[in-house]
Amino acid sequence: SCNMSSAMNPDFEQDAMAQGGSVVAYAPASSANLSVGFDVLGAALAPVDGSLLGDRVQVKSAEVPFALSSVGRYAHKLPDDPKKNILYDCWVAYGEALEKRGLGLKPLAMVLEKNLPVGSGLGSSACSVVAALEGLNAFHGAPLNEHDMLLLMGEMEGKISGSVHYDNVAPCYLGGMQLVLEEHGVISQGIPVFEQWYWVVCYPGTVVSTAAARAILPAQYRRQDCLTYGRRLAAFVHASYTGQEGLAASVLKDVIAEPYRAALIEGFNEVRAQAAQNGALATGISGSGPSVFVVMKDLAQAERMKDWMDAHFVQNEDGFARVCKLDMAGARVTGSEL
Repeated sequence: SCNMSSAMNPDFEQDAMAQGGSVVAYAPASSANLSVGFDVLGAALAPVDGSLLGDRVQVKSAEVPFALSSVGRYAHKLPDDPKKNILYDCWVAYGEALEKRGLGLKPLAMVLEKNLPVGSGLGSSACSVVAALEGLNAFHGAPLNEHDMLLLMGEMEGKISGSVHYDNVAPCYLGGMQLVLEEHGVISQGIPVFEQWYWVVCYPGTVVSTAAARAILPAQYRRQDCLTYGRRLAAFVHASYTGQEGLAASVLKDVIAEPYRAALIEGFNEVRAQAAQNGALATGISGSGPSVFVVMKDLAQAERMKDWMDAHFVQNEDGFARVCKLDMAGARVTGSEL
């Protein structure tokens, strides 16, 4: 699947350089696993109100080799030392990738606008990584292709979570719903989506670390659960390609993670019950939690569900709920100023 948004717009590139060199890249939030595809399915999110749910990174010319600063709603949650920020790792890794091609880094400063909470289950680390690398690549005239970029993004994500997995970085970078393949030289490919679905996502404001959420899972699974997982994932992908909405919705169930992780998320069962009463097609944990998603077909119902979660599931001022569609564009350069 060709992703035009990742390719630099040549006119824009001229403009960016004319302005002394500054690009701003945006990367959307994403929901991984989607109940039915543990570690292999993920989707990028776009709030229907037009607001951006994701991080932005500005890369601009500087006198020094590297400088980094952070702004935004969740900037205070990041480490004070710039070298402990994943953007520093992105800059180092991107520089090494350029070196292999006989190219060099330009002196630059990066500004991270951190709009997603860390440890939220909405692909926060992927957002920072993807926006940073998209920005760096655009700033240097896009010498790295999509495949190279995705490999680099997976590697950076792995630095944070301890293992390379693409179920957030792939949708965040490429947009839409991505099926992670990692076979035959293909990392990930988009699958068709149900455009009429609304994805209501809610972050309660509490933290569940990915490591803790992984640790609670069993080391071994029963054969019956493995078969159910494979059958439902195949059914979901098949239904997505054949436009069988009812079938797709009916298999959005999780036998791998949710039975164990639901206990880590206060109020999850209440959300599920409320969603079912309000005509939801499915409810699940976003990524490793504590965020949840509810799939609905009716916008008014989706808005009501969002309001209910704001009132009953959100625990503090860090939390929020949004009605989303899927973001089909993925990461993109949005301008030159934050």
